[in-house]
Amino acid sequence: MTTNTYHFWEKHWQEALTASPMRRRRHGEAMTRWNKMAGDFAERTGDKENNDKREKILAWLRDSGALFPGARTVDIGAGPGNWAIPLAEAGAEVVALEPALGMIEILRRRIADSQANVTIHQATWQEIDLEVLGWRSGFDLVFASMTPGVDGPEMLYKMLAAAKDSGAFCYLSAFAGRAWQEWYGPLWRILFNEELGGHVNDIIYPFNLVYALGYRPELRFEQWERHVSWPRDKAIEDFSNHLAGFTEMTEEVQATISDYVDSRMVNGRFTETRRGCRGMMLWDTRLRIDGK
Repeated sequence: MTTNTYHFWEKHWQEALTASPMRRRRHGEAMTRWNKMAGDFAERTGDKENNDKREKILAWLRDSGALFPGARTVDIGAGPGNWAIPLAEAGAEVVALEPALGMIEILRRRIADSQANVTIHQATWQEIDLEVLGWRSGFDLVFASMTPGVDGPEMLYKMLAAAKDSGAFCYLSAFAGRAWQEWYGPLWRILFNEELGGHVNDIIYPFNLVYALGYRPELRFEQWERHVSWPRDKAIEDFSNHLAGFTEMTEEVQATISDYVDSRMVNGRFTETRRGCRGMMLWDTRLRIDGK
């Protein structure tokens, strides 16, 4: 078997998912965590720097023919509407797919303020039945930005199934490299006595699978760095929110998180530079060779 066969990358991605400490340690209800983080997430990702980056990607979509007036679009894991609103303002007819009520409440307010043509559907991508909803071959643009909705080969195939048979575009972005692991890996090691490892949905997996299927996605990378300077309580909240999905927040775990933050406090602030990279891929489903 060669790396040019889709079976290879499908299997490789699935094996990474199976071996992942993050998958193995999943704990509690993910929606509870996302509801709790919704306000902070919306504020953090809605600043001018992030908006400017989104404008560049919107221009890429327009120039590629993926975004045009009337383009029927599904935004998978729409969150507070960071993409659904600007996509609609560019003329698309957007279905914002989002399961977390905390995110939806913010999204509804933003839709009301902008009068954007966005319809909300509350569900995970995993829960969606394309046949029941009439979404099979239903969209000109299937859009998924940094979302846990596309968490393996099956959900990537569902993206392709939702794209119009007559021709459509798919956009997917995901972490590229070890950003999340560098931010939370040291504390993970203290808590669980193991390495966090690579991100199971790193862009390398969907890119190579889509390529092996015969498509030729355009791949771009975007590096960023974020300087944080938080009071103690804010830093503890950040680590607790992100790790709550992997362990019960016992008094011992909370104490470990507090001790970790305290060990890195300087002049009453938790300060660090968080660097990351995302991979962004866009492909035209009409442009396909035999990849099987």
